[in-house]
Parts: sequence; structure tokens; C-alpha cells
Amino acid sequence: MRRRHTASALNIWPGFVDALSSLLIIVIFLLTLFALAHITASALISRRDEALDRLRQQLSELSDVLRLEKQSNADLKRSLSEMSASLQTSQAERDRLASERSEIESRLQAATGEAQRLQGALSSEQELSGKQRDQIADLTNALNAFKEQMAQLQALLSDAEAKAKADQAQIADLGKRLNLALAGRVEELARYRSEFFGRLREVLGNRPDIRIVGDRFVFQSEVLFPSGSADLNPDGRKQIDSLAQTLKEIATRIPKEINWVLRVDGHTDKVPISTPEFPSNWELSTARAVAVVKVLIADGIPPERLAAAGFGEYQPLDPADTPAAYQRNRRIELKLDQR
Repeated sequence: MRRRHTASALNIWPGFVDALSSLLIIVIFLLTLFALAHITASALISRRDEALDRLRQQLSELSDVLRLEKQSNADLKRSLSEMSASLQTSQAERDRLASERSEIESRLQAATGEAQRLQGALSSEQELSGKQRDQIADLTNALNAFKEQMAQLQALLSDAEAKAKADQAQIADLGKRLNLALAGRVEELARYRSEFFGRLREVLGNRPDIRIVGDRFVFQSEVLFPSGSADLNPDGRKQIDSLAQTLKEIATRIPKEINWVLRVDGHTDKVPISTPEFPSNWELSTARAVAVVKVLIADGIPPERLAAAGFGEYQPLDPADTPAAYQRNRRIELKLDQR
């Protein structure tokens, strides 16, 4: 009996090993599929984020161009209004001169008729009295004076019409020059912005928590501030000092006619905050932006070249409700802009 029991146990063991091996192979196969799916999903998400960043950059650039175009359009409308007023004045002067010419033409026609009547009388009379001769001389002088006035009025009218045409040509030329200047300034500011961000990347290093998103340089809040605080930490102060030095070097080469400003925008995640110092995320984001601006001023950046704004949680980069999305949305953005 004991031998049969041992033989039965030995017969079962190989089957158990085979079943266990098959199960192990299935598990490894499933893990491999899971890993491949995870890698594929990560790649898709990464490409999606890159596409979204490019789209945000294009939208931001279009927003800059639109804002600058609105400003230039306002200047152009003002110039056009002034030119239109000048044109209306010229046209009114031309109408007045035309009216005077019409009146003088009527008087000239009357004088000419009178002269012709007297000449007819002269041809029918052999002798004229002294009074008649004086009348003929007066009419001749008046006729000559009218002709001279007509010539002067015609010259003034021609000048008025030429001035009106010149004003219209100047209006068209003004529009072309404004469009060219607008395009040139946008391109030039973009070039200095690109240089500024490139130099910042060299100075601050290639860190995942400091990146370029579109036309903005983005610091994750954790780089600069402790959680729930608007006091720069030592490493954050060092980063802003490096930024200020780079900006001062670039600013010396920006032409004076480009009225640039560095915007510092504070953003938070959607997790609400309520402390005596910061009743809401509005106050926290604004206080952080102001803290960065104060350091930049202390480092020598002119205050008139800086602007601070707080957006709270209302301009997220990632709308997802995940810790990773919250971390991306907690940030300080820097943008080299034009006023």
C-alpha cells in the first residue's frame, strides 16, 4: 500500500509542474502586454502634450499679434481721423472757391454783355460823348480785373484739389507704413524673447521643473516657494537673481522704440486655500507674482519694465483632476511682452 501511494504522488507531480509552468507563461505574457500598452499610452500622452504646447504657443503668438494690431489700428484710426479732418477742410475750401468762381463768372458774363452792348452802340454811332467813353473804359478795366480774379481762383482751386489728393495718398501710405512697422516690431520682439529664453535655459540648466511653454518661461511653484507660501526659498531667490542678470544683458540690446515689459503671472492648482494671509487662491497667486517682481526690482530691473498678475486656478495648463495635473498648474510664468 505504501509503495502504491508513493507511486501515485510521483505521477501527479509532473502534471502539477506543467500546469504551474503554463500559468507562469500566461502571467509573463499578460505582464508583457501590459508593459507594451503602458509604453504606447505614455508615448501617445507625450505626443498629445507636445501638440497642446505647440497649439498654446501658436494661440499666444496670435494673441500678441492681435493685441498689437488693435493698438496699431487705434493709432491708425486717430491718424486717419486727423487726415480726414484735413481733407474735409480742403474740400470745404475748394467748394468755397468754386462758389466764388461761379459768382465772378456771372459778373463777368454781365460785364461782357454790357461791353458788347456798348460796342454795338459804338458801331452804330459815329461819335461818342466823353461819358460813354469813360463807361467803356471802366467796363474794360472791370472785365480785365474779373479775368485776373478768375485766374487766381482757378490756381487756388487747383492747389486745393492737389492738396486733397496728396492727403489721400498720405493716408494710404500711412496705413502701409504702420503695417510694416507692426510686423517688424512683432518679429524683433520675438527674436529677443527667443534669445532671452535660450540664455535662461543655459543659465538655469535643463531641469524638468523649469521649462518653456509656448512664448512663456515656466517655473513650477515648488522651485520658488514652499507650499502655501509667497516667500521665496533660497534656491528660488538664486534662480530669480540669475534671471534678472540675463534680462539686464538682453535689455541693453533691445531698441528703445520697443516698449517691452516682463510679465510675471502667478498660477495655482484648483485645491482651495483659506488662511489668514491668503483667503483664496487669488491672493496666493498674486502675492507670489509680486514677490518675484520685488526681487527683480532689487536686482536692478526698472519697475516700469515689470508687471505682476495673479490668475488663481482659472488658467490651468492641464484640466485633469490628478496630482500630476495639479503640479503642472502650480507655476510662475514669465513673458517678454510689449505694452
